[in-house]
Amino acid sequence: MTVILIAVIAAVIGLDQLTKWLTVVNLAEYESFPLWQDVLHFTYVKNTGMAFGMLKDHRWVFMVFSTIAIVALIVYLLCFRPESRWMQVSMAMIIGGGIGNMIDRIFLGYVVDFIDFTLINFAVFNVADSFVCIGAGIMILCLVLDLIKEIKLEKAQKAEEKSDVDVE
Repeated sequence: MTVILIAVIAAVIGLDQLTKWLTVVNLAEYESFPLWQDVLHFTYVKNTGMAFGMLKDHRWVFMVFSTIAIVALIVYLLCFRPESRWMQVSMAMIIGGGIGNMIDRIFLGYVVDFIDFTLINFAVFNVADSFVCIGAGIMILCLVLDLIKEIKLEKAQKAEEKSDVDVE
């Protein structure tokens, strides 16, 4: 893994843990601080489920699943080294976010969530969740763009083969 990818992972973990610490120090559980009234609040919630509060109280399942996913992504980055820098960064973001939430599960028994989009009544989440979702979005975009590139290449090859046959 390159220094840049390690730096991305460390930055995601650091930012995640810093924002969670600031939340715990400055807000009581379920206390809400409006950044933009009725749109975006910081609301301290202890999440015993996975991302966005799904499947509460299954801590060990998430720890096992998260560990497997994190290790698999690290192994993939080390052994197969995707060509796309964006794909590499997306994986680093997912790894960093996964480790950030894993730290909470191991040491606290729950994940600290605090980003609360009250405008759309969405689940409260955190920086790690954000990086996992953004990383996954970038990864999907990279895969779709690669698929489009492959399809165009195949079409170009077929057209070239056809023109070669027509010339003969």
